[in-house]
Amino acid sequence: MTSQDPARTASGTRLPQVRRVVTEIPGPRSQELHKRRTAAVPPGVGSVLPVYVTDADGGVVVDADGNSLIDFGSGIAVTGVGNANPRVAARVKAQADRFTHTCFMVAPYESYVAVCENLNRITPGDHEKRSFLVNSGAEAVENAVKIARYATGRDAIVVFDHGYHGRTLLTMTLTSKNMPYKHGFGPYAPEVYRMPLAYPFRWPTGPENCGPEAAAQVVDQIGKQLGATNVAAVLIEPIQGEGGFIEPAPGFLPALAEFCRANGILFIADEVQTGFARTGDMFACEHEGVVPDIVATAKGIAGGLPLAGVTGRADIMDKVHGGGLGGTYGGNPLACEAALAVLEEIEDGKLTERARRIGEIMLPRLRALAGEHPAIGDVRGRGAMIAIELVRPGTKEPDPELTARVAARCHERGLLVLTTGTYGNVLRFLPPLVIPEELLVEGLDVLEEAFAG
Repeated sequence: MTSQDPARTASGTRLPQVRRVVTEIPGPRSQELHKRRTAAVPPGVGSVLPVYVTDADGGVVVDADGNSLIDFGSGIAVTGVGNANPRVAARVKAQADRFTHTCFMVAPYESYVAVCENLNRITPGDHEKRSFLVNSGAEAVENAVKIARYATGRDAIVVFDHGYHGRTLLTMTLTSKNMPYKHGFGPYAPEVYRMPLAYPFRWPTGPENCGPEAAAQVVDQIGKQLGATNVAAVLIEPIQGEGGFIEPAPGFLPALAEFCRANGILFIADEVQTGFARTGDMFACEHEGVVPDIVATAKGIAGGLPLAGVTGRADIMDKVHGGGLGGTYGGNPLACEAALAVLEEIEDGKLTERARRIGEIMLPRLRALAGEHPAIGDVRGRGAMIAIELVRPGTKEPDPELTARVAARCHERGLLVLTTGTYGNVLRFLPPLVIPEELLVEGLDVLEEAFAG
């Protein structure tokens, strides 16, 4: 369907863009389904809110009891162009009618090549690039590390406090947070070294000193602990996701990139959560003009279908021997068609500008809310990747209990929000880039009510 289809609303969405709470949340049907889930699915697979979704579109998700919730999560930054986006759905359906799988390594197809051409075009830098496709963000990061080690002949990988890169053996090693991602799952992969992050809110000498001081500490520690000539890559999220939407202090990323260039170290940007217009730039690295050697992408790339990419300098990517990269499902043809549709939606719909507009609406409201509630210690983020960090008033001591209470109140009122952060004390907001402004404002109203009690 298109926005002109009579089955769609005047705003171009298929579902009414309204918050509607008709039962307790979760309601009886969701509770019934949750009992089935408990009997069939291990508890290690958690859920933020056990409402069972039957429909979603624009800025709302509808559950099995008929509740319509405002979506401030986008499936963790995945459905930026809207759930069941008509252009995405049409291309996926047409591809499913043709063929669903051949394995690109067996019998290739054009859509895979087209996605790679687009990644080469849109990722930062005007150098010659190569891309290939995998299934998930963790797989993309693992492959980026593999390539960096192969290309440099070095072993050490430098990562950062509060970082999150995935749940596989290597990526949970790269990840900073113990619980729930690492606890009990060791031993971990070798040759991974963690450095301090330029975390403005928590930097001892203040945010104004954070960028240069943190960069100097990293350079000093690499020199003392590793020796720069032993480091294959520095791997970092340009804005940390699971760590709490921490935006490194200005100057930190450029300083790291310069250090890498001077020492033959590859700079890898994990843009899994920050990519595809989420932060108001196509990629978050662009904000400070940083050009990575390798970029890992996923989440927002394909509108909800499993797809991820690794894009890098051609001279680096071309070093790996034939057959050293790939996988059975990587670049599935349905996911590739979805990705091509997503890129068209981002560019035709000017969604980078839409993301900036979301930030222009949210940040002033959240800063005003922080003025009323001392428990909000920090408001941060860019574009449609925004967070507030909750602390015990008068301190910087994390308050995960209040964070959980506020999130629960939002859920009860029909607003889907996510918690995050190394200390579990951050509320993160990832609305779809296509959310109607009036729905975005209503979501902020609900958040204010949740803080009021």
